[in-house]
Amino acid sequence: MNRFTAALAAILFADGSKLTAGVVQVVLVVQGQCECGAVAFEVEAVKEAVTVCHCSQCRRLSGHLWAAAHTQFDQVRFLMEAGLRWYTSSDWAKRGFCGECGSSLFYRMNDSDRVGIAVGSLNDTEALHIGRHIFVKDKGDYYPVPDDAPVFDKI
Repeated sequence: MNRFTAALAAILFADGSKLTAGVVQVVLVVQGQCECGAVAFEVEAVKEAVTVCHCSQCRRLSGHLWAAAHTQFDQVRFLMEAGLRWYTSSDWAKRGFCGECGSSLFYRMNDSDRVGIAVGSLNDTEALHIGRHIFVKDKGDYYPVPDDAPVFDKI
């Protein structure tokens, strides 16, 4: 239980009732931005489990690997989007980035209502944790197979 969940539980269950797993979902507004600030956003209900992708495309576009927190795209509210550009990176997905500073920010499957947000772009990541590693068979040779979460050769 992180500090936000504990604080909410203290308020919601002040009468002494029990916190039951899966009954209460903490929704925090999380803000993020690119390096130069030409893209800034806030989002509610980001999933706490981060997906780390080791595929060659993610490694090329991010410089190492891609770590994403997921949410519904309609939950993202842009505070500044002057620099936002979308790149069609494959037949099935596109990536959002800042056209000014080059920060990789979003991954979205075509025709999907969900979006992956680069965890490195978020201002507060305390409530997040690595939930799984995908495309590990494609990982770089210069680092070991991670053992901090479930590992999948593909998705």
